[in-house]
Amino acid sequence: MAFVTSRVTVRVPATSANLGPGFDSLGLALGLHDTISARLGGSRVAVRVSGEGAGELPDDERHLVAATMLAAFDRLGERPDGIELSCDNAIPQARGMGSSSAAIVAGLMLARQLVETGPERLDHADVIRMAAEIEGHPDNVAPCVLGGFTIAWTGGTGGTGGARAVRLEDATGVLPVIFVPGQRGYTAQARAALPATVPLADAAFNAARTALLVRALTGAPELLFAATEDRLHQGYRAAAMPDTARLVAALRERGIAAVVSGAGPSVLVLVPDDQELGDKAQDLCPEGWSAMSLPVAAQGARVLRE
Repeated sequence: MAFVTSRVTVRVPATSANLGPGFDSLGLALGLHDTISARLGGSRVAVRVSGEGAGELPDDERHLVAATMLAAFDRLGERPDGIELSCDNAIPQARGMGSSSAAIVAGLMLARQLVETGPERLDHADVIRMAAEIEGHPDNVAPCVLGGFTIAWTGGTGGTGGARAVRLEDATGVLPVIFVPGQRGYTAQARAALPATVPLADAAFNAARTALLVRALTGAPELLFAATEDRLHQGYRAAAMPDTARLVAALRERGIAAVVSGAGPSVLVLVPDDQELGDKAQDLCPEGWSAMSLPVAAQGARVLRE
C-alpha cells in the first residue's frame, strides 16, 4: 500500500444531534470547527493539541483522532510506522456538540487522504458507516460528514447493514443558538438514564414531531416550537442534568424552541429569523453558561490542503 508523504489537513464542524424528537436520527452541522493535520513519519504516534482539550487529551495513539486513523489504516490494509498529528480544537469537549464525532470523522478523512488509493476505497458513505460503528450511533457523524441538516438511519433488518444518511435542503430561515455550560456531560452516562421501553403514545408523539421538524427545518420555521417537543429521551435525562432541564423549560416557557443538544449538557435553540434572540441570548444564560449564535455549516468535513 502506497502512503502519501505530504501533510494533510482537514476541517470538521461541530454538530447537534436529536434536535428534540429526532432521537439518534436527526442532526445539524454548526459553524464551529476543529482543524486537524497529519503527516506520516517517525516511529510512533505523536499528538499535539491546542485549544479545547489542550493539556488534557492523550498525546499518543490513545487520542481519538489517532486511534481512528489506525483503525482506518487497518481497514485499508497497512499501518504506517508513525504519525505526527496536530489538533487545533474549537469544539467544546463533552458538551453535546459532537466533539467525539468530529474527531472520528477527522481521523477517517485523514487516513484515507494519506493513502494514495484511499479516496476511492473509502468514500463518504464508507466514512459515515465506519464512523457510526466507532461512535455507536450515526446522528452526529452524518452532519459532520455531509454538512447541513441530515437524517441518519441504520439499514437492514435487525439493524444490520451499517449506517446511512441523507442531507436535506439547507435549513433556511433558522438561526441556531447554543447555550454551553461550564461543566461537562458524557454520552454514556446520559444513555444509561434511558429506559429499555417507552409507552406507545410517547413513541407516536415523537414520530409525529420528528416528521414535523423535518418540515420546519426545510421551509416552515414557524413550526419549530411545536416540532421540537419530545417525550422520548429528554425527560428521562433531566434528573442527571437538572441545570440543562431547567434552562430548556425556562426558554420554552418564553415560546423559544429549545432542546437538549445531543446527550447534553448544552442546550440548542432553533430560532426563526423573525424571532430576535441572537443579541439577547447571553442575557438568558444562567450563571456559568455562555451563548453562541452559530450558522448552519453548509459544508461538512473537508480537506483543506494536501
